[in-house]
Amino acid sequence: MSLSLRVTRELLRLRPSSTRSVDSLRKAIRSRGDAAPIPRALHRVARVRETLVNEQRVVHLEPLSGAAGSHLIYTHGGCYTFPLLGAHWGLLASLVARAGVSVTVPLYGLAPEHTVDEAYELLDRVYREAIVAHGGPVFLGGDSAGGGLALGQAQRYRDAGKVAPAGILLISPWVDATMANPDIGPLERRDRMLGRAGLVEAGRLWAGPRDTRDPLVSPLLGDLSGLPPVHVYQGDHDLFLADAKRLARGIHDAGGQVELRITRGGFHDFPAAPWLPEARRAVGRMAEVLQG
Repeated sequence: MSLSLRVTRELLRLRPSSTRSVDSLRKAIRSRGDAAPIPRALHRVARVRETLVNEQRVVHLEPLSGAAGSHLIYTHGGCYTFPLLGAHWGLLASLVARAGVSVTVPLYGLAPEHTVDEAYELLDRVYREAIVAHGGPVFLGGDSAGGGLALGQAQRYRDAGKVAPAGILLISPWVDATMANPDIGPLERRDRMLGRAGLVEAGRLWAGPRDTRDPLVSPLLGDLSGLPPVHVYQGDHDLFLADAKRLARGIHDAGGQVELRITRGGFHDFPAAPWLPEARRAVGRMAEVLQG
């Protein structure tokens, strides 16, 4: 474990957590802003354009050089209630630069104003357009809540007999909104960022009229067979580690191909912290996957 990772994790103690309780989540939702602006660093490595799909912003990134031909549809985290952050743009800039991958970023509607069903309607359209527009392999990816959406998409496309994505990249994925895994408790005491109570409430808001056990909301509870290769990047100081392990076991037991990389000392979404050597290694591995 690097010194910078240890120090960063300790500094996270000073950062208030929006998911520690139901009240803290509701308060944070009331004061949330818009998605982070696209930074200059991203414009230095990618051609950026925007479209509207189902009345939601969709950002398209094309590498300025070294295009490898693969494409990534990336859904951001934020427990379905908070917008894309500057750290997400930084992570995507690194992937564009290192992998030569083009990227589509759907800015799906957030709970409580929007629900999971609206998100899948948007993502289905984005996926159909990507399959037609890109001649190379199309991957699905996401962090945290966006990782749950990426996994849920793959299950939907399998069940509908659609063209399967080339692979799925999941960073600290939130794949079970019920948070019922008993192994979460000990991990919560080490997690500086997330709390079970607020996450359960966020999942309830996101589900709308659905039960949070519905696989559209909690894809870990769905059928894990017949999926494309799944690559999971996870820290061991993240309460989502418990379900990442369950996901890996479930895919393996169903006969699928899965890679689970656990970083010692890693906090939630640590690959989005570019000053960490552990993050650079994780992004390097993601680039290898995207390049085939």
